[in-house]
Amino acid sequence: MKAIFLLFIALAAVSRADDVLEYDADTFDDNIGDHEIILVEFYAPWCGHCKKLAPQYEEAATALKVSDPPVPLAKVDCDANKELCSKFGVSGYPTLKIFRDGSMSADYNGPRDAGGIVSYMQKQAGPVSKELTTSQAVEDFLGVEQPAVIGFFPSDNDDKSEFDKVANSLFEKYKFAFTTNADVAKEHGYEENAVVLFRPRRLHTKLEPTSVKYDGVIKKFKVEKFIKENAHGLCGHLTQSNNDEFKKPLVTVFYAVDYKQNPKGSNYWRNRVMKVAKAQTEEIYFAVANAQDFSHQLEEYDLKFTDKPVVTITGKNDEKFKMEDEFKPDGVALSEFLTKYFAGELEQYLKSEPVPASNDGPVKVVVAKTFDEIVNDADKDVLIEFYAPWCGHCKTLAPKYEELGEKLTSDENIVIAKMDATANDVPGNYQVSG
Repeated sequence: MKAIFLLFIALAAVSRADDVLEYDADTFDDNIGDHEIILVEFYAPWCGHCKKLAPQYEEAATALKVSDPPVPLAKVDCDANKELCSKFGVSGYPTLKIFRDGSMSADYNGPRDAGGIVSYMQKQAGPVSKELTTSQAVEDFLGVEQPAVIGFFPSDNDDKSEFDKVANSLFEKYKFAFTTNADVAKEHGYEENAVVLFRPRRLHTKLEPTSVKYDGVIKKFKVEKFIKENAHGLCGHLTQSNNDEFKKPLVTVFYAVDYKQNPKGSNYWRNRVMKVAKAQTEEIYFAVANAQDFSHQLEEYDLKFTDKPVVTITGKNDEKFKMEDEFKPDGVALSEFLTKYFAGELEQYLKSEPVPASNDGPVKVVVAKTFDEIVNDADKDVLIEFYAPWCGHCKTLAPKYEELGEKLTSDENIVIAKMDATANDVPGNYQVSG
């Protein structure tokens, strides 16, 4: 039985890999025009990021193959097809591009996980806003996994055109649909024009409404603001695909969130979080997230998930706070953690190397614990380099930077400094990303 099971897994893996079309210089031009829309990955076999993307890309290809409409995914080996990749301006790997009817349409700027790729490409392939002509079509549409917005327009006026503007602006993040059928609108309780936000069914709970009606004049900027503020409710499901949608300060509870395999267990802890969130009077936002998907972020807090929920707060300026006490079902520890946060009683967590015992060199070594003392010294002008030890460009710069420090050693008003940005937290306002 074990051998059969392993064989099944192997065959499934092969199937997913085969769902990704592979083009080269001889086949690309002849085949790319066969598809109304197709996503192409330009990769290099040796590229670590490409290897990491591969299983996610294959899984997305399998799902999108049976999507409505189906969206093919393809790949091109740039080591073997340098001229073809150069033709499309590929300069780094992996590079993903969307082609429509044989022509390059746009760079792919969506998520790099399977679910995110599927969602992004479904939105690219389908209409920005889908027309629903029956009540059953409304019910079917509400089976989507992300927040959905439906415009009910039983009367003919400018509201529909404003709704279309909203859909065109936000379709990559949320699903949009509309109906002009007065009977369908009435059946759902809307005899006048209305815009309604529906939360995903997997997140339905008695602790908050499953849908929220926009109350006001239907204008693009107002409806956009309404959707963004209400899409995730009291406690949203944070994923790699939507993590830019959550405001700060943000309380995140990490555990084995899995709405496909264990929706009941996923909502068990989420409901406990929501009870605490519902009692809050201060402005703060809440989310639950899969600990494995965010293992890198947990490492940034020096945290590891075992089998109990892990809780963090990310402040408005990306300050880090972690809850030391165990999060239990009664929610008491989480409530106390929040009370201390708002009272300013929590110590901010800083990932920092040890403070150097000696720091007399021409280039001062800065760590997170000494950043304010050295870099924000009001009496000095400071030039600081944020580097990574493995970075080739940083290694090339190092001797020149050291020489600069030596030449300016005699000027007491100037400090030349450096900080390993991989081993120390960098203040958020510096926006170091490379």
